[in-house]
Amino acid sequence: VQLVESGGGLVQPGGSLSLSCSASGITLGRHPIGWFRQAPGKKREGVGCISVGDGSTRYADSVKGRFTISRDNAKNTVYLQMRSLKPEDTAVYSCAADKLIIPNLCPIADYEYDYWGQGTPVTVSS
Repeated sequence: VQLVESGGGLVQPGGSLSLSCSASGITLGRHPIGWFRQAPGKKREGVGCISVGDGSTRYADSVKGRFTISRDNAKNTVYLQMRSLKPEDTAVYSCAADKLIIPNLCPIADYEYDYWGQGTPVTVSS
C-alpha cells in the first residue's frame, strides 16, 4: 500500500491550494481517509476526514469553512481544497487511510489510521 500526496507549495496569505492524495495497492473509496498536518515543532493534528458510504466529512475547528475534502473514486484520489490560507496553516500535510470501515463515519485522530503518505509541504507566506 502506498499513498502519495501532491500539490503542496508556497502560497500567499488569503490564497488557495489544492492537495491530492493518490494511492496504489488500496482503493481509497473503500476506506475512511484523513488529512493531517504537522507544523515545525508542533504535534501532528487532524485537519479533516471523509467517510465511506455517504461521503460525509468532518473538519477541525481551525479549518472549518475554509478547507474541503472530496473524493474522485474513478481516479482513486482524495482531495484537500484549501482557501483563505493563513500563515498558521503552514505545515507538512499528509493523508492516511483507515482499515476500519464504519459507514458514514470517519475519525480525525491520527492513531485510528493505518496507512500513511509521506506528506507534502505547504508554506503560507508573503
